[in-house]
Amino acid sequence: MKGIADTGFLVAFANRRDAHHEWALSLETQLTLPLLTCEAVLAEAAFHLQDTRIVLGLLQDQMIAIAFDSNDHLPHLILLAERYADRKPDFADLCLIRMSELNPDHAIITTDREDFRVYRRNKRETIPLICPPEE
Repeated sequence: MKGIADTGFLVAFANRRDAHHEWALSLETQLTLPLLTCEAVLAEAAFHLQDTRIVLGLLQDQMIAIAFDSNDHLPHLILLAERYADRKPDFADLCLIRMSELNPDHAIITTDREDFRVYRRNKRETIPLICPPEE
């Protein structure tokens, strides 16, 4: 299965102490690698993991690939920021919404079910998600 990696998934995958670590590991054999992502997600993941080397290792091992240049999509990102201003989306979320529009056959792999169930691609379409089981 093709996917777009969000911060929560990468942190869960790399951190054995994360509550969703087992879930993230269980997906590895089902996913088509590399997963797509953006630099904003990588920056967030490095911050949460407190180790940039881990994120660089995921890139080097080709588990993930940077597949988005925000400069190329700035007008669209601005529109998304305005549309979802009430939710105060972070930059990474806006980039992932846009990536979902550009890659409609990819699901976003995230632990952030709450926000991504509200966000829409192409204004109306639900975004396919891969999330940990609800407790």
